[in-house]
This record gives sequence, structure tokens and C-alpha cells, in this order.
Amino acid sequence: MTDKLLSIAQMRDIAVAALEDVKAEDVLVLDTTKLTPMFECMIVASGNSNRQVKALANNAREKLKEAGAEILGMEGDQTGEWVLLDVGPLIVHVMLPAVRDYYNIEQLWGGQKPTFNPTRPWEAAIQAHDDPQ
Repeated sequence: MTDKLLSIAQMRDIAVAALEDVKAEDVLVLDTTKLTPMFECMIVASGNSNRQVKALANNAREKLKEAGAEILGMEGDQTGEWVLLDVGPLIVHVMLPAVRDYYNIEQLWGGQKPTFNPTRPWEAAIQAHDDPQ
């Protein structure tokens, strides 16, 4: 861990790059500074299987940690349907398309809902329940 403090922009850029490295889909970055004092930025991304969702979130966590960010917590990495990474001023949500479509958190936080392939979300949901990991 380094002694330098990362700016929110640096954390955001590191997280987005880490998600893109593992082929995240529909990556959306939302500025939440006017919506809540709890965090400044939210990233929402999709993975095509629960294994990929876990890999996406883990890569973001590791890259942020390597850069010196303090990781406050990670939830949902057991099942991989929806993983939340808490980095203080930055929150990262990585979800299966069906889960993301159902909860629609980006619209709740002022973003646009992504357009999904109508067959992909249900296949992803079935795959998540069939995957033993």
C-alpha cells in the first residue's frame, strides 16, 4: 500500500480499467455527489456468468488496493450474482444482466438503463444457478 491518497477520479479510472480488462459489459459511471453524502461515484457493470462477475469485482478490488485505495468491504462474492465493492467514496456494483435488469439501480441513481439482449438475461440467470461455484 502506498502513502499517497488517490482522488476519486483516479479510483474511478482504475476501477473502470480493471473492469474492462476482464471484459465487463455495459459499464456505467454515475456521479452521485448531488444525490448522497455517503459516496461520490458509483460504477455499475455486467458480467455474463457468476464466475465472470466475481472475476470482475476481484480485479477491480485488487487493482484499487495495489494503487493504495482502502477497500472497506466486498459483498456478494460468494454467489457472484451481484457483487458490491465499497471503496469509501466509490461504490462498484457488478451484476448478472438479469439481476441488473431486475433491480435497475442505475435508473434509481439518475442514470440510463442499458438495453439488454432479451434472451441473454435469462440464460445468465439459469447459468448462475447451475454453476457450482
